[in-house]
Amino acid sequence: MRRRLFLLLLGMLCALPVLADAPAFDLTGPKVDVHVKRGDLTLPIGQVPNLLPGDRLWIHPDLPESQSTHFVLVIAFLRGITNPPPPEWFTRVETWSRSAREEGVFVTVPQEAQQALVFLAPETGGDFSTLRAAVRARPGAFVRAAQDLQAASWDRMRLNAYLNAVRVTSAGDQKLLKERAEKAAKTLGIRLDQQCFDKPTDQQAPCLTQHTDGLVLDDANTQGMITQLANGAAGDLMNQLSNAPSAGSGIYSPYVGAILDTARILSSLHTAHFQYIPALALPQKDTLNLHLNFPPSFRDPKSVIVVALPPVGPALPPPLHLDDPMESYCVQKPALALEAEGGPLVFATQMAHSLTLVVNTRLGPVDVPVTADAAAGGFVFDHSAPALPGGELTGEVKGKWGFDDWEGPRFTLRAPEPGKWTLAPADQLALIVGRQDTLHLEGSSCLCVEKVDEKTATGDAMKLTWKAAKPQTLEVSMPMKDASPGNVTIEVHQYGLANADTISLQAYAEAASLDHLTLSSGDLVADLTGTRLDEVEKATLNGITLAPNGLKRVEDVDHLSMKTADSTAGLEAGKSYMAAVKLRDGRQLRVPVTVDPPRPQIVLLSKGVQDEASESPSPVHLGSPDDLPIDGRLVFFFRSRVPETFPRDEKIEVAADDSSFHTMLSVADGSLMLEDSATALGVVEPLAKFGPSAFGPLRVRPVSADGVAGDWLELGTLVREPGFGALRCPRSNARPCTLNGSNLFLARSFSATPGFENAVDVPPEFTGTQLTVPHPAGGVLYVKLRDDPATVQTLNLTPTPVFPIAPPAPQTSAAPPKPPATTPAPAPPDVPAANQPAPPAPQPTTSTAPQAANNPASSAAAQAAPPGGSKSPAPKPEP
Repeated sequence: MRRRLFLLLLGMLCALPVLADAPAFDLTGPKVDVHVKRGDLTLPIGQVPNLLPGDRLWIHPDLPESQSTHFVLVIAFLRGITNPPPPEWFTRVETWSRSAREEGVFVTVPQEAQQALVFLAPETGGDFSTLRAAVRARPGAFVRAAQDLQAASWDRMRLNAYLNAVRVTSAGDQKLLKERAEKAAKTLGIRLDQQCFDKPTDQQAPCLTQHTDGLVLDDANTQGMITQLANGAAGDLMNQLSNAPSAGSGIYSPYVGAILDTARILSSLHTAHFQYIPALALPQKDTLNLHLNFPPSFRDPKSVIVVALPPVGPALPPPLHLDDPMESYCVQKPALALEAEGGPLVFATQMAHSLTLVVNTRLGPVDVPVTADAAAGGFVFDHSAPALPGGELTGEVKGKWGFDDWEGPRFTLRAPEPGKWTLAPADQLALIVGRQDTLHLEGSSCLCVEKVDEKTATGDAMKLTWKAAKPQTLEVSMPMKDASPGNVTIEVHQYGLANADTISLQAYAEAASLDHLTLSSGDLVADLTGTRLDEVEKATLNGITLAPNGLKRVEDVDHLSMKTADSTAGLEAGKSYMAAVKLRDGRQLRVPVTVDPPRPQIVLLSKGVQDEASESPSPVHLGSPDDLPIDGRLVFFFRSRVPETFPRDEKIEVAADDSSFHTMLSVADGSLMLEDSATALGVVEPLAKFGPSAFGPLRVRPVSADGVAGDWLELGTLVREPGFGALRCPRSNARPCTLNGSNLFLARSFSATPGFENAVDVPPEFTGTQLTVPHPAGGVLYVKLRDDPATVQTLNLTPTPVFPIAPPAPQTSAAPPKPPATTPAPAPPDVPAANQPAPPAPQPTTSTAPQAANNPASSAAAQAAPPGGSKSPAPKPEP
């Protein structure tokens, strides 16, 4: 059994690429009109999702008058794969006869029938008997063909609905293409390529409609409608196969899989006289529009068109559900779409019909006709909704699914209520002229708000910008910068209401609301909270005058810093005080004051940097006492001011200006050492505590044992220095020198003068170990560090002179002839004479270097005369 299944799968996989190249049912075939009558109700075939035994079918072939080939129409009913249908379940119709043309034919679905097929075959001798014998001989093949054809027809209708939505939208407003295409794809179960929206506007629609065979996604409801009366194992096999890696991992959608399966089944029924070709039946009202995959043949083997009618059995309504169960809709809003998903056939076919939204109100239900619109993503009203009682409502979609009553999803609705919008109590006195302001309006719901206007003095309406801050609160921006104090009228317009809600309020020239003044005893800065604090001129508390020192806004609350030059040490913590606040217009207000216990305060006495005794001193002399080298040992003295003695459990926090790094010093760990009861020494090693990436402004503050922090005090600027090595310079002061070292990127620029004329900049990304720098004047080079580029530092390095290298004497294999005993000629001035001693090594620059530099001739002469008065020529100096 496994071997047979493997061979079947292998054969289907091999056939997929061949069948996929076939035309995708783009040939228009004949039309067949069908009505279905059940009881006293007759429906067009487009509204019929299923048939039942006893249904009376009216079938009328819609062939042109000029049809030259006579077609025989055969209606056949099947009853499963293992029970061949009886001969009387087949009906032969001569489509060229007068009765068939004018009246059609009536057939009744027999009891026990499960599938229905229509065959269109060219007239030949024995055509009817041959078709009937073929169906009765292999009923299982035709049962499966009926199922797959019906599923493929419904999937094709989903695809056509999506393509039509994209084309209609792209032909209208391109800006709506993305929104409507996404909604249509979601409701119809279509795969959407989001990358199409990254293309230019004119290329988006063609991109969305390409590779259509792979766009249709599986719909569980459609599969259930087809397989509810038969074993669905074969369908599951086809779906699994269409998603297998060897079949393209989803290149073939279930829609394509059904077509391929049908083509394979029907091709197995090929005979010498007949070949069966499938047709997709796309119903539109009462007409089945047939689409063929292959052109029919009228020579042997002649083509028999196979058409599937809806399955026979109970209807399976679509399981529609809300896209967002918590969402509410304003029922009076124009172009409203009640979004739902889970039933693609509701939006792709006419099987869901006679739809209404039943709105339940306190006065009784109200029916509003609706239509399923895939591009809108849900149900839309056929016309404007009627006036409904205001407040929260519920609505349920009801209608027909074929012949059966159908109940769709239930929606939460809201109708507008007049006279509900008012100004929030907190904003009654909040409208101030001369600044952009914000008002909050409160009502029953923001869903039905259409627009908000301000009624001007001339009677015109000025549109205001607004948003729903909460479900019942509007946040309205008021342009009051150029407005004048006086009455202001705001109108809130709602959908479905002829009259707007009117709100009148007063705009003030100024308004300050004072909440609280907070400070700690002994502090020179207090914090005043409230609103509109930009109008505060000063505050007075127990003879202490405080002036504004900076305004900031935090979560709709103004915070005004108030600073004083008077002492606040006399204020008692916990005691109630009232401060007098004077506004800029002269008005006096009073505000409660909270005095907290004193915060710790210290005074910085001195600071310094200690080098390790074992290390050689740095060649850099820092130009500012505030520059603190990171590799040094930072020490500072401070004295406690509040309290008068420094508590042993109090700590000192040392941190960067941006708090990117910090450490705590304490007496317990030895980083603080008391000199006396009020004075202490702080010690910190920045490199060990903060790492080599720490730099920038450094500050300190005291922190009490209970976590109350004092004010920050500036300690200095943490700087990093490169590791400077040798400085090699030619004897000519006009030529630059070469500076060796590590981390040279920490220097920003070098110059031979403190004014940094003709400075050499160091690239920020410099990774080398050598730099070309100006020739130092007097052995001094000036540098600006990257961590403190505003300060000029001094680099003291003894330059090492650079000598040219003399060419070596030529070597020969044979001994040269002995020269005559004569006085040797002097060697050229540029080349040392043979057998003469080498010149002495260059001496380090001494205190006379500046005079030699100012007199090049004497410097050259000094180089030419070796020590001890030797007459040997010196090497030629570099130019």
